[in-house]
Amino acid sequence: MLAPGSGSEQRTRLALQWRQVSWITCWVALYAVEALPTCPFSCKCDSRSLEVDCSGLGLTVVPPDVPAATRSLLLLNNKLSALPSWAFANLSSLQRLDLSNNFLDQLPGSVFGDLTNLTELQLRNNSIRTLDRDLLQHSPLLRHLDLSINGLAQLPPGLFDGLPALRSLSLRSNRLQNLDRLTFEPLANLQLLQVGDNPWECDCNLREFKHWMEWFSYRGGRLDQLACTLPKELRGKDMRVVPMEMFNYCSQLEDENSSAGLDIPGPPCTKASPEPAKPKPGAEPEPEPSTACPQKQRYRPVSVRRAIGTVIIAGVVCGIVCIMMVVAAAYGCIYASLMAKYHRELKKRQPLMGDPEGEHEDQKQISSVA
Repeated sequence: MLAPGSGSEQRTRLALQWRQVSWITCWVALYAVEALPTCPFSCKCDSRSLEVDCSGLGLTVVPPDVPAATRSLLLLNNKLSALPSWAFANLSSLQRLDLSNNFLDQLPGSVFGDLTNLTELQLRNNSIRTLDRDLLQHSPLLRHLDLSINGLAQLPPGLFDGLPALRSLSLRSNRLQNLDRLTFEPLANLQLLQVGDNPWECDCNLREFKHWMEWFSYRGGRLDQLACTLPKELRGKDMRVVPMEMFNYCSQLEDENSSAGLDIPGPPCTKASPEPAKPKPGAEPEPEPSTACPQKQRYRPVSVRRAIGTVIIAGVVCGIVCIMMVVAAAYGCIYASLMAKYHRELKKRQPLMGDPEGEHEDQKQISSVA
């Protein structure tokens, strides 16, 4: 039998043990909650691929509680119009960032400063008009960059200087009219370049970029069509197939500009002729220096029809010359064969004909005997 009071002691021990187990369970639960990354509200998180999908939620700001270990962040199809410089701070593990189909019009130069492991950046279908030169300088591992369907009119020099690993670049459907060759020369590993659907002006400003495109295609790079918008003679034509002779006027224009820079500067010219000063009574009027602006000759590219006509005429002339040479060679061969046949027949007929020298000697012998 149990001693009196033993039941109460056993219940007290069980209560103490239960308290200890409860405290341990609470501490373990709290530790687990702190260890696991939190997912932003309304976003979808994948713990295996470390992807955070916040697309199509109508967001106007980037969620501030994105886990630091995130590798892929999808923010497409939202209403983002501006990004603060600290929008992606402490996301050094991020490899893929998609900001497509938003209303971004300007990006701070340091907004991607902490994304040192970024390999893919999607900025498609926004309203970006200008880019800061240092925007991508802290992402040396970037391989894929999409800037299509924006309002870019030019690219700042040095934008791609820190991107030696870039392989694909899309600049389609912007407002680009010309590009600088030096901007693209650091992209030694570029394999795909998309520049279509831009209002390209195929003039002297695009000549050096044409040279770079030819080199890019020669080393195996893929490039879509760069259709000219201006001048009218080249509208709709691919810049790569336009002959370099069309840009001969560029060197003439450069020579004229360089020679004009060496001239001694004179008085500034004005379009409107100034009123002559009234001469003093009794004094002869002095000749005034001319301030009229000299009209410079405007060089224009040669017409495509004229260039094609020149090529056709040159081909026809070369063809006629070749035909004449073939006819002359055939005539020479026929003449030589006829002359050879004539000489053979002549040799055959000589034995049948009398020998005049032999008859003359016989006559001499007959006269001496007589």
